Amino acid sequence: MNIELKRAYDSPQSKDGYRVLVDGIWPRGVSKEEVKIDEWRKEVAPSSELRKAFHNGSLDWSGFRRHYLKELTSYRESLRDLAQRARKERVTLVFASKEERRNNAEVLRQYLNMLK
Repeated sequence: MNIELKRAYDSPQSKDGYRVLVDGIWPRGVSKEEVKIDEWRKEVAPSSELRKAFHNGSLDWSGFRRHYLKELTSYRESLRDLAQRARKERVTLVFASKEERRNNAEVLRQYLNMLK
């Protein structure tokens, strides 16, 4: 699969391919024109409770990852089309987090790579 990750605040490039925003809320301070997304999959973002627990430190990275992967199982069927697209072309998962390695987009990429 060809899945890349990119912050919403980084300039879009043609090599990004199909750009999918994977956050539940729109990134602060950027317009739709600036972000240039093809699709917004806000329904697959972590639940508010999970996101808050991770950000306030009551849940570590491994706990966040484990709980978020469990949440993603309820979207398995609706995510198959995105996984299939990633087999054919580059898909870039766009996120707003300052943390570029430990975020929901990284977990979602891992989940998409597991889908058959």
